[in-house]
Amino acid sequence: MKKHLLIFSFLLCCINSFGQNKIQNLEKAFNILLADEQAKHAIISLCVLDANTGKVLFAKNDQIGLSTASTLKTITAASAFSILGKDFQFQTTLGYSGNITADGTLKGNIIITGSGDPTLGSWRYQNKENVILSQWVAAIKTAGIKKIEGSIIGDDRIFGTQTTPEGWVWQDIGNYYGAGTSGLAWRENQFDIHLRPGSSTSADVAVVKTVPFTPYIQIKNELKTGASGTGDRTYAFLPPFSNLAYLRGSWGMGIGKSSISVALPDPAFDCAYRLQDTLKRLGIETSQQVTTARLMELNNSLIPAISQKISTITSPTLSEITYWFLKKSVNLYGETLLKTMALKSGKPATTAQGAETEINLWAGKGIDKSALNIIDGSGLSPGNRITTSAMADILFQIQKENWFEDFSKALPDYNGMKIKSGTINDVSAFAGYHADTAGNKYVIVININNYSGGGINKKLFRVLDELK
Repeated sequence: MKKHLLIFSFLLCCINSFGQNKIQNLEKAFNILLADEQAKHAIISLCVLDANTGKVLFAKNDQIGLSTASTLKTITAASAFSILGKDFQFQTTLGYSGNITADGTLKGNIIITGSGDPTLGSWRYQNKENVILSQWVAAIKTAGIKKIEGSIIGDDRIFGTQTTPEGWVWQDIGNYYGAGTSGLAWRENQFDIHLRPGSSTSADVAVVKTVPFTPYIQIKNELKTGASGTGDRTYAFLPPFSNLAYLRGSWGMGIGKSSISVALPDPAFDCAYRLQDTLKRLGIETSQQVTTARLMELNNSLIPAISQKISTITSPTLSEITYWFLKKSVNLYGETLLKTMALKSGKPATTAQGAETEINLWAGKGIDKSALNIIDGSGLSPGNRITTSAMADILFQIQKENWFEDFSKALPDYNGMKIKSGTINDVSAFAGYHADTAGNKYVIVININNYSGGGINKKLFRVLDELK
């Protein structure tokens, strides 16, 4: 027995010594990063917890609020799971107002009522654009409608008229990753512009076409051809609800791709437009132009009540949505979930109310409110300020939740770890989990703000490598 106790004590000492050495090496690597020229004017924060106990193994600057970039999505996803539930689904309904005559004429309007579903028409799921349009056309035909003496109306009222959060950068708005929310989202609120570079540098870049064809948007092209190897330095400036887009920057020769993705300025309008266009090609005419609830309210027009619902589209579950939200860092999903959490809590569907709901959730679980300065749901705003300590604490707490497995599956794989990345101007961060070869499990949050130069992620990984 004594022999066994001695062996156990020896092994325990070895394990403790191994763990202590690992943390000491982590600290050395962190200090090397602090002394790096790229970090001369930066703030670097690191918080590492024992994933089993929550004990702080190493922390530096972990109480300083920093811009999070997309690592904020981990908090948004965890909050959505907590408030909405992993099986939550959005629903979009198709109905009509008025009545249908004996000859199949609808004396009224076709109305698409959105609930904010960010996946409606997305290529990532089964309910792709063509599938939904086919379902809607079939429902209209089954209802006996052969002609519409009215309009196709996109009802986007559920999220109000503010599509983008306060604090987003003008250079981001108008590009696919800066697509704002809509009560009636459509095709992830984006479309493509195909481009062709000139034959020499500084020559004009040609706009070939939009996909899908979007004739109601005018494109003012100011792009110049860049040198070979300079790539895509193109930005679209297209405000919400506008019909005029400016393309600025450069498009390099030999870039290897032919298009950029741009934010739809009015997804509800485009959704209704696509349905009208599909019906027209099938011989079902509408007598009035496409419109939206927002446009009707601007014109002081009454929005007709639905007399009959004829189709309902149900979104994927929150677990399925979160998979793509974290894997591909879809900003639209984060902003939508934030507003939906506000609605679920009985508040107006605004970004600010969603952020308040989220902060109150974690404050009720012991997180200091002042450590969670949340501006949006995606992390695109540089104004977000979260401490690595608070983020690590949330990541530790959620491990016991029944939805954690779905959350964990959605985390990307970087540097051999299950961690979410985050990158905006001069900000790089990672947050998630790692299990080393000895079976030790860690919660990791590392963040650097205001660094200079490029290639900083490799240096962040050199620090995290000490936990392997």
